[in-house]
Amino acid sequence: MAETRTDDKPADEARGGIHGFLDRFRTTRMGRLGVRIAVTAVGGAVVVAGLIMIPFPGPGWAVVIAGLAILALEYVWAHHLMSFTSRQVKAWLHWVGRQHLAVRLLIGVGCFVFVAAILWISLKLSFGFDYIQWGLGELGTPT
Repeated sequence: MAETRTDDKPADEARGGIHGFLDRFRTTRMGRLGVRIAVTAVGGAVVVAGLIMIPFPGPGWAVVIAGLAILALEYVWAHHLMSFTSRQVKAWLHWVGRQHLAVRLLIGVGCFVFVAAILWISLKLSFGFDYIQWGLGELGTPT
Protein backbone atom coordinates (compact mmCIF):
# COMPACT_ATOMS: atom_id res chain seq x y z
CA MET A 1 0.00 0.00 0.00
CA ALA A 2 1.33 3.43 -0.95
CA GLU A 3 2.26 5.85 1.77
CA THR A 4 -0.09 8.83 1.77
CA ARG A 5 0.38 12.41 2.77
CA THR A 6 -2.14 14.58 4.57
CA ASP A 7 -3.65 15.67 1.23
CA ASP A 8 -4.42 11.99 0.34
CA LYS A 9 -2.04 11.90 -2.66
CA PRO A 10 0.47 9.08 -3.01
CA ALA A 11 3.89 10.01 -1.63
CA ASP A 12 5.64 9.25 -4.93
CA GLU A 13 3.36 11.60 -6.89
CA ALA A 14 5.10 14.94 -7.44
CA ARG A 15 3.25 18.13 -6.61
CA GLY A 16 3.22 21.02 -9.00
CA GLY A 17 3.44 24.76 -8.61
CA ILE A 18 5.24 26.47 -5.79
CA HIS A 19 4.82 23.46 -3.48
CA GLY A 20 6.57 21.15 -5.95
CA PHE A 21 9.33 23.70 -6.45
CA LEU A 22 9.90 23.97 -2.70
CA ASP A 23 9.63 20.17 -2.25
CA ARG A 24 12.70 19.73 -4.50
CA PHE A 25 14.70 21.86 -2.05
CA ARG A 26 13.29 20.08 1.00
CA THR A 27 14.89 16.75 0.06
CA THR A 28 17.92 17.51 2.26
CA ARG A 29 18.25 18.85 5.78
CA MET A 30 20.03 22.01 4.58
CA GLY A 31 17.40 22.46 1.90
CA ARG A 32 14.58 22.24 4.45
CA LEU A 33 16.36 24.74 6.69
CA GLY A 34 17.08 27.05 3.77
CA VAL A 35 13.45 26.99 2.61
CA ARG A 36 12.23 27.70 6.13
CA ILE A 37 14.66 30.60 6.56
CA ALA A 38 13.81 32.06 3.13
CA VAL A 39 10.05 31.74 3.63
CA THR A 40 10.31 33.27 7.11
CA ALA A 41 12.45 36.19 5.93
CA VAL A 42 10.42 37.00 2.83
CA GLY A 43 7.01 36.41 4.43
CA GLY A 44 7.96 38.33 7.56
CA ALA A 45 9.28 41.27 5.54
CA VAL A 46 6.08 41.39 3.46
CA VAL A 47 3.89 41.26 6.59
CA VAL A 48 5.89 44.04 8.26
CA ALA A 49 5.72 46.17 5.10
CA GLY A 50 1.96 45.62 4.97
CA LEU A 51 1.55 46.54 8.64
CA ILE A 52 3.45 49.78 8.00
CA MET A 53 1.15 50.52 5.02
CA ILE A 54 -2.14 49.91 6.86
CA PRO A 55 -2.68 53.47 8.11
CA PHE A 56 -1.98 54.91 4.66
CA PRO A 57 -4.17 54.76 1.58
CA GLY A 58 -3.29 51.74 -0.45
CA PRO A 59 -3.08 47.99 -0.24
CA GLY A 60 -1.87 47.60 3.37
CA TRP A 61 -4.18 44.75 4.35
CA ALA A 62 -3.73 43.04 0.98
CA VAL A 63 0.05 43.09 1.50
CA VAL A 64 -0.33 41.66 5.03
CA ILE A 65 -2.50 38.85 3.63
CA ALA A 66 0.04 38.21 0.87
CA GLY A 67 2.77 37.94 3.52
CA LEU A 68 0.64 35.47 5.47
CA ALA A 69 0.18 33.45 2.29
CA ILE A 70 3.96 33.27 1.93
CA LEU A 71 4.35 32.22 5.58
CA ALA A 72 1.59 29.63 5.10
CA LEU A 73 3.89 27.76 2.72
CA GLU A 74 5.92 26.69 5.75
CA TYR A 75 3.92 27.33 8.92
CA VAL A 76 0.64 25.70 9.96
CA TRP A 77 -0.37 28.65 12.17
CA ALA A 78 -0.12 30.99 9.18
CA HIS A 79 -2.26 28.61 7.14
CA HIS A 80 -4.90 28.57 9.89
CA LEU A 81 -4.80 32.37 10.12
CA MET A 82 -5.20 32.60 6.32
CA SER A 83 -8.21 30.25 6.46
CA PHE A 84 -9.77 32.29 9.27
CA THR A 85 -9.18 35.55 7.38
CA SER A 86 -10.65 34.09 4.21
CA ARG A 87 -13.78 32.95 6.05
CA GLN A 88 -14.22 36.36 7.68
CA VAL A 89 -13.79 38.29 4.41
CA LYS A 90 -16.25 35.98 2.63
CA ALA A 91 -18.78 36.36 5.46
CA TRP A 92 -18.41 40.16 5.34
CA LEU A 93 -18.86 40.24 1.55
CA HIS A 94 -21.93 37.99 1.75
CA TRP A 95 -23.39 40.16 4.51
CA VAL A 96 -22.81 43.35 2.51
CA GLY A 97 -24.27 41.71 -0.59
CA ARG A 98 -27.50 40.90 1.28
CA GLN A 99 -27.98 44.48 2.48
CA HIS A 100 -30.26 47.07 0.94
CA LEU A 101 -28.71 49.37 -1.65
CA ALA A 102 -28.84 52.31 0.78
CA VAL A 103 -26.77 50.38 3.34
CA ARG A 104 -24.22 49.40 0.68
CA LEU A 105 -23.98 53.02 -0.45
CA LEU A 106 -23.54 54.15 3.15
CA ILE A 107 -20.71 51.61 3.60
CA GLY A 108 -19.09 52.86 0.38
CA VAL A 109 -19.35 56.50 1.41
CA GLY A 110 -17.99 55.65 4.86
CA CYS A 111 -14.98 53.88 3.29
CA PHE A 112 -14.41 56.84 0.97
CA VAL A 113 -14.53 59.33 3.86
CA PHE A 114 -12.16 57.15 5.91
CA VAL A 115 -9.61 56.89 3.08
CA ALA A 116 -9.91 60.62 2.34
CA ALA A 117 -9.32 61.43 6.02
CA ILE A 118 -6.25 59.17 6.17
CA LEU A 119 -4.92 60.74 2.98
CA TRP A 120 -5.50 64.25 4.36
CA ILE A 121 -3.77 63.41 7.65
CA SER A 122 -0.87 61.71 5.84
CA LEU A 123 -0.27 64.64 3.48
CA LYS A 124 -0.71 67.20 6.25
CA LEU A 125 1.74 65.51 8.63
CA SER A 126 4.25 64.35 6.01
CA PHE A 127 4.41 67.32 3.65
CA GLY A 128 2.44 70.08 5.37
CA PHE A 129 0.03 70.07 2.40
CA ASP A 130 -3.63 70.65 3.21
CA TYR A 131 -5.58 69.69 0.11
CA ILE A 132 -8.85 70.88 1.65
CA GLN A 133 -7.46 74.40 2.07
CA TRP A 134 -5.92 74.18 -1.41
CA GLY A 135 -9.23 73.05 -2.93
CA LEU A 136 -11.16 75.81 -1.23
CA GLY A 137 -8.59 78.32 -2.46
CA GLU A 138 -8.93 77.01 -6.04
CA LEU A 139 -12.69 77.43 -5.83
CA GLY A 140 -12.24 81.01 -4.72
CA THR A 141 -13.94 80.33 -1.39
CA PRO A 142 -12.60 82.47 1.43
CA THR A 143 -10.98 80.34 4.13
